[in-house]
Formats: sequence, C-alpha cells, structure tokens
Amino acid sequence: MALSKHILTASVLVLNDDDEILLIKSPNRGWELPGGQVKEKESIRVAAIREVKSKTGINIKLIRFCGIYQNVRAGICHTFFVGQPVSGQLSTSDESLDVDYFPIDTALRLVTWKIFRQRILYCLDDSKQPFFVEF
Repeated sequence: MALSKHILTASVLVLNDDDEILLIKSPNRGWELPGGQVKEKESIRVAAIREVKSKTGINIKLIRFCGIYQNVRAGICHTFFVGQPVSGQLSTSDESLDVDYFPIDTALRLVTWKIFRQRILYCLDDSKQPFFVEF
C-alpha cells in the first residue's frame, strides 16, 4: 500500500500592541499572513515561529491555536495561530517583497484573496475557534 502524501502549513496572525496585523507581500499572492510549509519531523508550532522569523525578521511567541483549513483535493492542511512579536526588526526575504504592520481594516483591504481575508477574520473571532474548514 502506498503512503499518503499531504502538505502541512503553519501561518500566524501576529498582532502588535497597537492591534495591528503583520502582513507580508508575496511575489505570487499579494498581501497575506506570514507562514509556510512544515518540514518533515518538525513541530507545527516550531514551523509557525520559524516561518514568521524567516519571512519578516520578527521573533514571536504563539498565543493560541486558531484552527485548520483543509484543501481536500490538493492534500493540504493549513494551520493557524495568533501570536505576538517579542523582538526583531522588520525585514524582507526571497518570499516577501514587503513586510509591515497594518490596522485591521487596512489589512483586510490589502489582502485581495477572499479565502485569505476569511482566514484572518476567523483568527480574529474567538467565537469561531477552534475552526475546521474543508474545501
């Protein structure tokens, strides 16, 4: 029997003390939450922290797990957390053309992919957590 192959990702809605959201501008998808693929034998939490640092220059602590979006056909599970910055300087990477904090309303306008906006709204709404969305 062949082993099943899935992709697992970890993304973080990072809120600073001014309730601004940290966004990255991806070369392919525009503005979005920082995150990326979990490596083999890596903790999802460790991956979430690593991905934020590598794409934004910001060290974070995770506050809570929010939920999962599962793309069944593509075999991808996207996990989401809320985090707070603890240190570091904003910086870009090969995977982030721009990085900055934005007020929530501005962030939601900048994020043009509908599903990405929905994920942010779910992470901000405690009453929806933990969420599990299949598509």
